[in-house]
Amino acid sequence: RTSHPITYTQWLTEDGYVEADLTVTKLPNKTYLVVATDTAHTRVLTHMKRHLRSPTDNVTITDMTGAYTQINLQGPRSRDLLVKTTTTPDIVVSLPFRGVAEIDVGYAKVYVTRITYVGELGYELYIPTASAVHVYETIVAAGEEFGLTHAGLKALGSLRLEKAYRDYGHDMDNTDTLRDVGLSFTCDMSQEFLGKEALLRQNAAAKRRGGLQKRLVQVLVRDEGPVLHHGEILWRDGERISEVRSGSYGFTLGGGVGLSMVENRSDGGVVNKAWLNEGRWEVQIGNEFYPVQISLAPLYDPKNERVKG
Repeated sequence: RTSHPITYTQWLTEDGYVEADLTVTKLPNKTYLVVATDTAHTRVLTHMKRHLRSPTDNVTITDMTGAYTQINLQGPRSRDLLVKTTTTPDIVVSLPFRGVAEIDVGYAKVYVTRITYVGELGYELYIPTASAVHVYETIVAAGEEFGLTHAGLKALGSLRLEKAYRDYGHDMDNTDTLRDVGLSFTCDMSQEFLGKEALLRQNAAAKRRGGLQKRLVQVLVRDEGPVLHHGEILWRDGERISEVRSGSYGFTLGGGVGLSMVENRSDGGVVNKAWLNEGRWEVQIGNEFYPVQISLAPLYDPKNERVKG
């Protein structure tokens, strides 16, 4: 029942491009749970098997996808709801952000991880598949007094884009570098890892240039009507800059929201706050042009106060 850390991280190719985006959770008995998106399942599993340090490594990799069901419980009242379902509410209340613990929900033992992909206080439950329906029914019954609502992938897409959370395969892939997509904070350069030498070269090149030529930014339409999907053209001072990689509607921010990889193509140009703020930015949706706000930081809860509350 001790809380163990969850690490959000990326795996790189040898030439320093992003190969995978995932979390690694430390469980008891020298066991680690690697969680990736469904679309990256085979990619991540193959990457792990290919990069064991040697055939004699005392490491066993087992695909547990079919053994566990994940239920996401997200929102400002998720803690209060989860407390109602367990005989160990103190564990839930004291669980820190990026913590994990084993608790009971109804008659089942589950791993509860305090992590979010929507930018709110929330939990992911990992449930033995045989107990999944029972746990689901227990949560739904307890959720009536809290206004529990079912939410699908479109809602998830809207919320994660308001928080500028990345989605591997949509906003970034193996043609992007860690720094370009704004995730270098996940990298511990004091450790040895695949792609480190290439990343050091990328860092040195960016330092010589005075910054990065390309960066992933958040886009918010300053008009409450239009919706972003993907592929819309982003313009700066009348010059075509990039396309929206993924988009949705941000009901909290009050406009279409998305992510785009922008590039400063001027001689020696870099993408920084000055270049972003000095330009007149617009997005083209069909034949219409709308003003947009461009930001390197998340426009929703940039200090993670709601996530860590």
